[in-house]
Amino acid sequence: MPVISRFVSIGLRIGELIFAATVAGLIGHYLHAFDKAKYAWPQKRFVYTEVVAGLSMLLALIWLVPLAGGFIHWPVDLVLFVLWMTAFGLLVNFIGPLHCGSVWAWGNITEKGTCERWKAAVALSFLSAIFWLVSALVGIWFIHRTRRNTTVETDGANTTYAPLFPPNCINPGLED
Repeated sequence: MPVISRFVSIGLRIGELIFAATVAGLIGHYLHAFDKAKYAWPQKRFVYTEVVAGLSMLLALIWLVPLAGGFIHWPVDLVLFVLWMTAFGLLVNFIGPLHCGSVWAWGNITEKGTCERWKAAVALSFLSAIFWLVSALVGIWFIHRTRRNTTVETDGANTTYAPLFPPNCINPGLED
């Protein structure tokens, strides 16, 4: 079962990386156009979303390497889930007054219109949040499962817990 959880984790990290890069590109396009228009300052919601996307890309790249410690990052995965849901809410709040129709109507997000671009950013920020949540749940499941499988050695007076993985084990659980 550890092999499956590692493959799932790698797939989730790749999805998180792709969603974050796409949202960064869509929002970055807006910020670039905004900069060319010589306005005073872009709306903070877009800068926030760009920062969350950048942080997500960095962490997804770092954690893409399938090591045993890759599952202990689930608290950060939960934090990124909250950050992405906040970005999702800020983007939904922005496109509401644009009269683009339902926020959940993602059927034509591949078109080249303004509304479609914003709906694509909203859709991908929501999907990114879901992927970060699932990564956190996989991490919690993995940690819970490995803690349950620890052995306890006792001599009557002292209790010691055997390590989850032997010290010389580089990548536990990937052997067949």
